[in-house]
Amino acid sequence: MSRPKVAFIGTGGTMASLGDTPLTIVDYGGPGRIMDASAILARFPETAEVAEIIPVDFKAVASHHITFADWRALVLACDRMVSEHPDLAGIVIGHGTATMEETAYFLSLTLKVAVPVVMVGSQRPASALSGDAGLNLVNAIRVAASPDARGLGVLVVLNDEINAARDVAKTSTTRLQTFRTADFGVLGQVDGDAVAFYRRPLRRCYPDSEFDVRAMDALPRVDISYSHVGADGAAPRAFIAAGARGIVSAGFAPGSPTPGELEALEEAIAAGIVVMQSTRVGSGRVFKGRRMREAGILAADNLTPQKARILLALALTKTSDVAEIERMFLEY
Repeated sequence: MSRPKVAFIGTGGTMASLGDTPLTIVDYGGPGRIMDASAILARFPETAEVAEIIPVDFKAVASHHITFADWRALVLACDRMVSEHPDLAGIVIGHGTATMEETAYFLSLTLKVAVPVVMVGSQRPASALSGDAGLNLVNAIRVAASPDARGLGVLVVLNDEINAARDVAKTSTTRLQTFRTADFGVLGQVDGDAVAFYRRPLRRCYPDSEFDVRAMDALPRVDISYSHVGADGAAPRAFIAAGARGIVSAGFAPGSPTPGELEALEEAIAAGIVVMQSTRVGSGRVFKGRRMREAGILAADNLTPQKARILLALALTKTSDVAEIERMFLEY
């Protein structure tokens, strides 16, 4: 029986990192200590037992170094893999966990390929005792090769669990069960005998997306204003001065900035900047109440601030019409 063909694009991160000893699970990586895709596959030869893997040596950095240019390059790399390999079953992207949820959601909104795309990383370096990198990678390859993974958007696979890019968040600095979907739970699980799915996301995602970044040099500037007791509006005013086209307010639950922030956000709206209200708690919907309607602030639904920022930036590549932007936040 022939093995499915899966491309593995390496961008670095903890999965690609090596420590000085098996007990080095902090302060790992660094110059010359981050592997490319080919080296990762060589370190975990068991990956070849589940698929024919095409390594793509993309980048080898910590994920907090990732930029829009890298996101766009990943979109183009996926295009290229599908074009060069018509029989490709799926794509796996190795990535650091710090920004994985943002990269996953961006790609879920902008990819144009039809095959499953799965993001994977690890909480411990590849050299660690009881490291999670090898099995996470094998499981991600198995998911990418599964026909049941099609049409679900970008998937995030760690710790034997499959999460949707739109909903998942990193919730722990170092624990293996860090990636969680607070409101809805996992889509499925990866066990020794099978890849098992139990639900499907309903929101729009690739390839049924209206966003196309393949010819763009940058996204419109969108900043996040994080609420705290006594916040006086200095942050939104700084973003206005910096040329923001959008501001996401990461407010108190269920979705409120301080009076000082609200005044500054109203100034932003008067200047033609789109303001989106999210919440800093990481779970639950923000609804458009009276104060938001009167101020002209839009609701981010249940998106975290960092994901609301991505969708607002992409929306602003298409329109500045607030009704259209509201429609996008309801559909995506």
